Amino acid sequence: MKYFWSHEQEVLQKAARRFAEERIKPLRAALDENDECPVDLIKEMGRLDFMRIFIPKEYDGMGMGVTELCLVQEEFSRVCGGVSCAYSVNALGSYPIVKWGTEEQKKKYLPKIASGEYLAAFALTEAEAGSDASAIKTTAIPCDGGYRLNGTKIFITNGSIADVYVVLASVNPKKGIRGITAFIVEKGWQGFHFGEKERKMGIRATHTCDLLFDDVFVPEENRIGAPGRGFLIAMDNFDHSRTGVGAQALGIAQGAFEESLHYATKRIQFGQPIFAQQAVKFMLADMATQIEAARSLVYNSAATVDAGEKRIGKCSAMAKYFASDVAVKVTMDAIQVMGGYGYMKDYPVEKMCRDAKITQIYEGTNQIQRIVVAQELVRELSK
Repeated sequence: MKYFWSHEQEVLQKAARRFAEERIKPLRAALDENDECPVDLIKEMGRLDFMRIFIPKEYDGMGMGVTELCLVQEEFSRVCGGVSCAYSVNALGSYPIVKWGTEEQKKKYLPKIASGEYLAAFALTEAEAGSDASAIKTTAIPCDGGYRLNGTKIFITNGSIADVYVVLASVNPKKGIRGITAFIVEKGWQGFHFGEKERKMGIRATHTCDLLFDDVFVPEENRIGAPGRGFLIAMDNFDHSRTGVGAQALGIAQGAFEESLHYATKRIQFGQPIFAQQAVKFMLADMATQIEAARSLVYNSAATVDAGEKRIGKCSAMAKYFASDVAVKVTMDAIQVMGGYGYMKDYPVEKMCRDAKITQIYEGTNQIQRIVVAQELVRELSK
């Protein structure tokens, strides 16, 4: 379907597709097999200006919106969901600084992220704080000139490869959610260590590990926003990023669909391509329709965010959970269309199926997204 992209958006989309086909695709099987994150390739994205998309112009960025970021994420994910995730988490780690950071923080960090010199990450999840993000135990106790950070974050994408981290911790555990505060932490600070790299089912081209904070000193100037505003900052960040997760899921689904459609036109059974079988035609028609429905929802959500709407939780939650559910179904159906070949690593759809699953889980499980949508429905009803 036609989405009436501007000339600038079309150029960006084509550039992202070309990069995905020429630079990511030749590496994806090896990256998955070797459980390897291509750090040099991610930094190359910065040199080619893909990191500048989500950075404001005054800090050496391009000042584009969520729509443009989704266009790039979809194209990268169409080839490799893992590489796309390693790219997009830089936006997740940058947005709190972009919106809530001081001018000094923005000048110090954003230009380096825009150029690809610095990679970014966002650290919220803990062993007892997953869906219940308010239950974090990591502390940042005030001290002379700053804070002392102690605790552990788990499942952090870009793990030890990032250079700058937005970390959520409590400055006063007795205050509960009102004590949670956001901080900028740099790699190499004394007491900041990393756990072992996680061995994952999918998105194996990302580096995921624990962050360990042992009495790390964080200077006062590295606090983002006022004390106690961290939970608000985190939720605002997720409201903006979940549409991007939808775009990742959308790209994975599109890639799997294309592989299975091509296969169906070439695979001969009973003397003709299997596409001639009505059962296969119906599966592919349903896959295409589901993908297009997800695409409409994702880009409608992106346009809503870019329009500056204040309450974007419902649309971003819908985009995230619908597109990710579609991605899991479409990748499974792609394997079914391709039969035994689809189950083999010689074809990329089994990898795409493994990559798709995480989009139902991270940045808020799809069950949490449904709660967000339902709560907004009730709020709207009471207006």
